[in-house]
Amino acid sequence: MRPKLGHPLECNCLGRRNFLKLTAGAMAGLTGGGLFLADQARADALSKELRDKLTPDQIIQTMKKGNKRFRAGERKDRNYLREQKASAKGQYPAAVLLTCIDSRAPAEVIMDLGIGDIFNCRVAGNVRNADILGSMEFACKLAGAKVVLVMGHTACGAIKGAIDNAELGNLTGLLAKIKPAIDATTYAGEHSAKNYAFVDAVARKNVEMTVAGIRQESSVLAELEAKGAVKMAGAMYNLETGAVEFFD
Repeated sequence: MRPKLGHPLECNCLGRRNFLKLTAGAMAGLTGGGLFLADQARADALSKELRDKLTPDQIIQTMKKGNKRFRAGERKDRNYLREQKASAKGQYPAAVLLTCIDSRAPAEVIMDLGIGDIFNCRVAGNVRNADILGSMEFACKLAGAKVVLVMGHTACGAIKGAIDNAELGNLTGLLAKIKPAIDATTYAGEHSAKNYAFVDAVARKNVEMTVAGIRQESSVLAELEAKGAVKMAGAMYNLETGAVEFFD
């Protein structure tokens, strides 16, 4: 028999720690908790009402806290089926991410996020193109996302391929988009794909240049950022430590 609302078993069932609950907690610290009802804080998908109350900085802070839990092994069990059902009739993600396709760097996992929390554009080397920019414009201008985050990672194969001038079908053109970051990277050591410190330095520069390129090539996103409606940022994920470093 399903327990009545308010029963301890019901609280345990609904009390999963997801993006919504964490952002609600962050907001409570700033507003005294008056904005959120108890049932909203335990909801299974981010609602438009709650998403719209969050600032870009609060959304980034939530992702930082999620990554901290991930690194500590404190990620809680979540009910993906309930998240799927709660978001089926509408989605209100708080951010749009541009990340690499690397199987070891899934943004939702490493930042302890759930279904419906973020849009995620994934492409080798987290490079931008017109389709990516259009997707980001949809996410922010039409769907209401408030953060544009470009996330690279250490030991990136696409970065190594670009450094080595690898050529393979359509991959050749993709890697060409990374090469300007190689030239722009200031590094005193060996400039080689075998030197992982150099690879990581290029990966970071690639993120920085991609964020700058988004501003230059999307007047829609640049205008939203100028108004304070959207914040653009970069990040690097460390495959060894599990840490995500955020930077502007």
